[in-house]
Amino acid sequence: MEIILKQDVSGLGYKNDTVKVKPGYGRNFLIPNGSAIIANESNKRMTAENIRQAAHKAAKLKQDAEALAAKIGELVVEIKTKAGESGKIFGAVTAVQVAEILKSKGFEVDRKKVHFKEQPKQLGTYTVTLDLHKEVKHTLSVNVVAE
Repeated sequence: MEIILKQDVSGLGYKNDTVKVKPGYGRNFLIPNGSAIIANESNKRMTAENIRQAAHKAAKLKQDAEALAAKIGELVVEIKTKAGESGKIFGAVTAVQVAEILKSKGFEVDRKKVHFKEQPKQLGTYTVTLDLHKEVKHTLSVNVVAE
């Protein structure tokens, strides 16, 4: 089943993308939730017109995302957490913590756009990907240290 996404869907695609999904997923979840519409000819034409009109706005958003990535640069975020003798941390280091630290340093990044390559379980340095825009991804180092 071919559908057009009306909003970003994690793991599937971005707004206005045409993607193929299993019929049950499209019919029973994406379309009733308002996340997608069926990709017939009229909907494809309507989406193409919307994309054409929004091209200028999209270029501005991409430019802003690239500027934010350049401002963040090679920043290393340090998160203090409780840890045991062996270096294993108690609890978890989450995307919310990374987003709050970035916000305290003056960078507005939504917590939903912060993705760990591997979830921190020990003290050390981890890589985080910031999904700033459809075409702009930025990597960031997170240093997990004991309190």
